Amino acid sequence: MENNTNQKLEAYAHFLSGKRCAVLGVGISNLPLIKFLLECGATINARDKKPIEELSKNKNIDIQKLEKQGVRFFTGEDYLDGLYEEVIFKTPGLRCDNVKIAEAHSRGSLVTSEMEVFLSICPSKIIAVTGSDGKTTTTTLIAKMLESAGYTVHLGGNIGRPLLYETPKMRPEDFAVLELSSFQLHSIGYYPDGRFPVKTEGFPDVAVITNVSPNHLDWHTSYEEYADSKKAIFTHMKKGAKLVTNAANEITLSFAQDAKNRGINVELFSAKVKTCGYYADDKMIYKNGEPVLSRSAIKLPGVHNAENYMAAMAATEDFISIQDVEHIAKTFGGVEHRLEYVASIGGAEFYNSSIDSSPSRTIAAVTSFPEECRKKIVLIMGGYDKHIPYTPVGEPICRMARAVFLCGATAEKIKEAILAAENYDGSTEIYVYEDFKEAVVSAARYAKKGDKVVLTPASASFDLFKNFEERGKFYKEIVRELARKETDMKRKDTGDET
Repeated sequence: MENNTNQKLEAYAHFLSGKRCAVLGVGISNLPLIKFLLECGATINARDKKPIEELSKNKNIDIQKLEKQGVRFFTGEDYLDGLYEEVIFKTPGLRCDNVKIAEAHSRGSLVTSEMEVFLSICPSKIIAVTGSDGKTTTTTLIAKMLESAGYTVHLGGNIGRPLLYETPKMRPEDFAVLELSSFQLHSIGYYPDGRFPVKTEGFPDVAVITNVSPNHLDWHTSYEEYADSKKAIFTHMKKGAKLVTNAANEITLSFAQDAKNRGINVELFSAKVKTCGYYADDKMIYKNGEPVLSRSAIKLPGVHNAENYMAAMAATEDFISIQDVEHIAKTFGGVEHRLEYVASIGGAEFYNSSIDSSPSRTIAAVTSFPEECRKKIVLIMGGYDKHIPYTPVGEPICRMARAVFLCGATAEKIKEAILAAENYDGSTEIYVYEDFKEAVVSAARYAKKGDKVVLTPASASFDLFKNFEERGKFYKEIVRELARKETDMKRKDTGDET
């Protein structure tokens, strides 16, 4: 394994040599972990709930090769039975208080994760981003701004690629820019143990919390636990490090005070609170009251994207120039599945915002359109139920949308939220379908010239799809096929066939 004299990495590699390790979950983040452990000389048991036959269908997993390298597989419903390994690496989606994991820890097993190890040994400066909404766009903006300034950036966490195996190539002058989910943060420090060769502390150098609103309540035991998990992004920071967060969010504002009490520097941003360090109105972004960036220079629409820019600017201000920000503002068109333009059908524009897996994301998407789009918006919504309240979506939907096409487990909840909104006057039509494709096709038939048709589910995708990316790609396939059919029909009508 290549090494840039990273003493923490050397200590961890030496510690893992000869250890029996369990990797729980053979997914995209843990495949590089398995490679890392093999190179450290560990003995590996790969455990996954999916049957071995299903894992074998994944083109990214070469089970035969891994078995030849000494990896043993334990799969199926009983994959956690008999956890005895000395070090257990948990996948983010598996709770730390899982009975089998807790029992293994009580018997002496060390419990950690790929991300915890990376944070312990990363030699580069770390900028970490979390939040209920906007974290992917903010993370991407931070990475692009730093790259524009000439830095080498390693993008990872919930975005980019797993970085643990890349650690030997990283340098102190580089940046690791991470998007961290509540699942990943919930695990950090859950099972502290002095036997680890390197402590998980002193990270990140800069933390960003975009906002906190109800989400993932199907996994977290309560909203309080979900919100509290976000705190781990700054509770391990050194004094003098920086936290960037939202001044208009009650929870993040309380985090800011907590961070200040810990000796952490805090920079606030908001499109509502004029007194914070970064503020935006309809025309400009300000830093301490001085105009620094015109809103018209930003290609991404909506006040939520102005806030994403402010968060990214505050996180990077010590390392880049305003010219780097201006360059990205003029060139960056957005992240896939986030109000992504797909095609035009019958004069109506279709957008893919499959990332909108919560009500607050949908509110941001709907309200990003200007007032002249009022009642020219057609929404496609619904999906897996994460047991979060949908009441807040009612008012903006009734104000902006002419029609809503619903499907999935949350369809009735969203319908109830619309009907219960104080401004509901019957002008927002509601259609409910059993099938996702049928809902999309029906919305396309309904839409008129000048309409904006937006997939903004306000729900997770797990009822029908593996993740929001798969949902978004399927949506784009449907829309593009409909657009092709329209083009073919026009050619036939004009006799322009080749």
